[in-house]
Amino acid sequence: MRSPAAAAISSPEIDHRSMIGSLLFIAIFLFVAISINPFYDLTLPSSASIETDNSSRLNQLLFIFLPLGALACAMMTPMRGTLLQPWWLMLTLFLWLLFVSLISNHSFNGLKALFVTSLIVVGANACLLLPRSETHFAKLLAIGTLACIGLAYYGIFFLPYFSIHSAAEVSEPMHAGLWRGYFPHKNNAAAAMVLFAFCGIFIMRTWSRLVGLTIVVSATWFLMHTGGKTASAMLPAIILLAWLFEKFPLLRIPLSFGGVAAFNLVAVGAALSPALSELVTSLGVDATFTNRTDIWRLAFNAISQFPMTGFGLKSFWRTQELVYGGEGLETWAIQASHAHNSYVEILLIGGIPALVLSLIWFFAVPLRSFSKIGAQGKISHSGRLFLRIWLYMIFTTCLESLLYESSAGYIIGWFLFCMAIFGLRYEANAVHIEEESMRRGKPAHA
Repeated sequence: MRSPAAAAISSPEIDHRSMIGSLLFIAIFLFVAISINPFYDLTLPSSASIETDNSSRLNQLLFIFLPLGALACAMMTPMRGTLLQPWWLMLTLFLWLLFVSLISNHSFNGLKALFVTSLIVVGANACLLLPRSETHFAKLLAIGTLACIGLAYYGIFFLPYFSIHSAAEVSEPMHAGLWRGYFPHKNNAAAAMVLFAFCGIFIMRTWSRLVGLTIVVSATWFLMHTGGKTASAMLPAIILLAWLFEKFPLLRIPLSFGGVAAFNLVAVGAALSPALSELVTSLGVDATFTNRTDIWRLAFNAISQFPMTGFGLKSFWRTQELVYGGEGLETWAIQASHAHNSYVEILLIGGIPALVLSLIWFFAVPLRSFSKIGAQGKISHSGRLFLRIWLYMIFTTCLESLLYESSAGYIIGWFLFCMAIFGLRYEANAVHIEEESMRRGKPAHA
């Protein structure tokens, strides 16, 4: 991360702001990665409840004050004008999500979820302006990831009832024996460990080989015990894909947008087309994608009712209408808590306009940023971290719903994804920032 934020005027002010920024960065990272109520008892009937408003007052206050605190600190830097860019896209997208949430049958749930996920976006961008250098950024990530991985292992050894799936669980007893740590599900744990491993590689290259290697090994070992086959395969695959992405500019759009489009066509298409399902099966692939096809059929049936507006955030799955409606007589998929595909989920949330605006933000903006980075002839270690996180998230969200998330256990992926998109934009403009700072006679710091 080459100097998103420029230096302040005086050394005492730099130290004071740096200390506050460091504390805020770590606090936000731990809050979104762990929450204040980790370790879920999945044997309770309430774990499969349709109740959605179970947040405590302390949790709500932290969700508000931590991102806003980081924003206030970021606003004290000369880089405050770069927050939430491109502003026209962000404004249009979130105004549309506000509109669809207001007209939703569950507007309170939608508005609350939108408010929280917006704060995560703000916090992710602001956090990039808090470290004073790439090494400082690596140290802060090391503290956060070590704390998360350490807590996950603590649960395995000392709280196995709450950290390892068991046959006594209400919703998915078939996962018995698989590790989940303090996360609500093995898939959440698997996704987080892949992201932590990427952070470990960055820390190895930037600050400490020992600390970074410890993070990579411990995260990978935990990942192997989650049973997350897709996540385990994607860890080395994304590293290779990122290398190809960096070295061969002509492959960038086919590898990213084209790859995600092709995967969704095959996976989701298999749920809607019997012919495509047979083709996928003939290739030796599970055409149900671990029973996700039933969920996707239900989702597309609902999307066809409101293709332009969707249902609003947190206003479809586990609602009274869905759980106790007629669909329950036809499919078990009404028990799902999300679409298990973020792009399908976005259609449910805000219809076609939300999907189009999201694709511009998630694909066009990062691709444009990386084209600028490539034109500069080199990429920093933080740039590679952001690239790996971005690539992993756009692909893993073909099978999981992690985007626009506001639920504990899911937010860390959304937080790091937003950080990666904003981070790539900062990387693309880093040379111009440094040149401007030199012309003004000021050093450029992160």
